[in-house]
Amino acid sequence: MSAVEVIEALSPEYGPFHWEPRYDPASELVYTILSQHTSDINSERAFKNLMDTFGSLEAIAAADVKQIEKAIQRAGLFRVKAPRIKQVLNEVLDEVGSFDLSFLAEMPLDEAKDWLKRFNGIGPKTAAIILCFSLGLPAMPVDTHIYRVAKRLGLIGPKVTADQAHDILEPMVAPEDVFAFHLYLINHGRKVCKAIRPRCDSCVLAERCPSRGIERG
Repeated sequence: MSAVEVIEALSPEYGPFHWEPRYDPASELVYTILSQHTSDINSERAFKNLMDTFGSLEAIAAADVKQIEKAIQRAGLFRVKAPRIKQVLNEVLDEVGSFDLSFLAEMPLDEAKDWLKRFNGIGPKTAAIILCFSLGLPAMPVDTHIYRVAKRLGLIGPKVTADQAHDILEPMVAPEDVFAFHLYLINHGRKVCKAIRPRCDSCVLAERCPSRGIERG
């Protein structure tokens, strides 16, 4: 089954999706760090509280780590995330002189990814999220749901790592379809192709899925 066939099958189930910027790139960076190993609800609440507390990214960069920890407790792992947020914001500020990262949209995609991945705590997934969700670039973030679904469908091999999956899945679809492809796979992983007891009987891809029934538990 090809990625294009997956999009065609999942679009009526979950779509359509139309891209709109969630945050500016620097704010998206902070939000993405907060979202690591926690739920969307908790990360959204933590980000809102962080911005309500400090008012600007500049103020967060200048704040004491303990103050940041207090503001983001809802995100979990706040003692790890607070110094990481402060450090990366100051690194960006030192290099760029501001938090305007809109120039990334003018760079070739691979160069924009590499620029972001130089900073502590930014790997392939975080870089792709920033570029995709804040700038609308055709970068393919791969989370645990996408990784699981892609392996079960045979889009990636069983030995492919999550980091490697970004560069394999991204070119499988047209650039204008990457954002929707990302969201279709996430939704399918959350609602149907679950880690435990996948709902194969309810899956529109089941007849063509090489893993149908194999991973029931």
